[in-house]
Amino acid sequence: MSASINANLRHDWTLSEVKALFTQPFNDLLFQAQTVHRAHFDANRVQVSTLLSIKTGACPEDCKYCPQSGHYNTGLEKEKLMQVQQVLEEAARAKSIGSTRFCMGAAWKHPSAKDMPYVLEMVKGVKAMGLETCMTLGRLDMDQTQALADAGLDYYNHNLDTSPDFYTSIITTRTYSERLQTLAYVRDSGMKICSGGILGMGESLDDRANLLIQLANLPEHPESVPINMLVKVAGTPLENAEDIDPFDFIRMLAVARILMPQSHVRLSAGREAMNDQMQALAFFAGANSIFYGDKLLTTANPQSDKDMQLFSRLGIQPEAREEHSDEVHQAAIEQALVEQKSSALFYDATV
Repeated sequence: MSASINANLRHDWTLSEVKALFTQPFNDLLFQAQTVHRAHFDANRVQVSTLLSIKTGACPEDCKYCPQSGHYNTGLEKEKLMQVQQVLEEAARAKSIGSTRFCMGAAWKHPSAKDMPYVLEMVKGVKAMGLETCMTLGRLDMDQTQALADAGLDYYNHNLDTSPDFYTSIITTRTYSERLQTLAYVRDSGMKICSGGILGMGESLDDRANLLIQLANLPEHPESVPINMLVKVAGTPLENAEDIDPFDFIRMLAVARILMPQSHVRLSAGREAMNDQMQALAFFAGANSIFYGDKLLTTANPQSDKDMQLFSRLGIQPEAREEHSDEVHQAAIEQALVEQKSSALFYDATV
C-alpha cells in the first residue's frame, strides 16, 4: 500500500486501509512514514514543549490510567490551583532552556466559574512572554472555549484516549461524544487542537486504528497529535497492564504520521521507559514533538539535558519559533543548559 505525498489531505480513512498500514513490513512502514514526513517537515527538527500541572489530584473522572483520579488511591497529594505568578515563573524557566510552547494541565472534569479568571490570566501572561500556550482543563462549554480563545490560547489539549468501542472500558464518567463536542468548540473558536491517545491499556489493533481514524477524519486534522505509552501507576486499575511491544508503539507513530502528514506527532508520556534507540526510531517514524522537563503532570519524563544530549547524537535541533533565528535559539538553549544543569527545572506545584 502506498500514499502519494502530494495528494490532498484525507478525511475519509477506512479501517481496512489503516490496518493495512499497520500490518505491512516494519521497514516498509517506516520508509513510507519518513517519506511523508520529509515532504512536510524538516526531518531533523523537533518541536519542544513543557508541561506543568497547575492543579493536581482529586479529579472526579474515573480514567483507569490516571493517578490524578479521585477514584483511586495512588498516594498523590491533591493540590489547589497554582497562583498565577507561580505559573508564570515556571513558564519563564521553560523558555530559558528552549521550550517554545508552555502547556498547563488541571485535574478537572471541567473548569469552574471561580477558577476561570485565574486561568485566563495565566494564558495572557505566558503569551506575553512570546511562548505558545496550551491548556488541558477537561470538558469545555462554548462560552469557556471562546473566553480562552479571546485570552490568546493557541492550543487546547483534549485527548480521545482510545477508540469509541474501547472507551467505556477505560472511562465511564465522560462520554466519547462529549470529548468530540469539546474538540468542535475548540475548532470553531479558532484555536488549534492537540488530541491523541494512549497505547498499552489492553486495546486491540482495531482500537488503535480506530483512534487514529477518529482524529484523521475530523474536518481538520489536529495540529498536534500526542501518542502516549501507558505509564503504569500503582493504585490505578491498569497498574498491571501488559507491556506494549516497542515496535507496535513505533508503528502507531508511523501510521499517525501517514494519516496526518501536516500535524506535529508528539512522542509523549512513557519516554522515561524508552531507551535512546527506541526514541531514535520514533523520530524516524515521524514523531517531531516532545515534552521537555522532568515531569509530565505527575509522572516522570527524561531530564532536559539528557534530551539535548540525545538530540546532539542524532543531529536533531529543537524547532525554533519563527521570530528567532535558529542560531540564536540554539545558542540560548545551550547556555541555559550549562547554567541550569543541576537544577530541578520545571515542576514544583507545592511551592
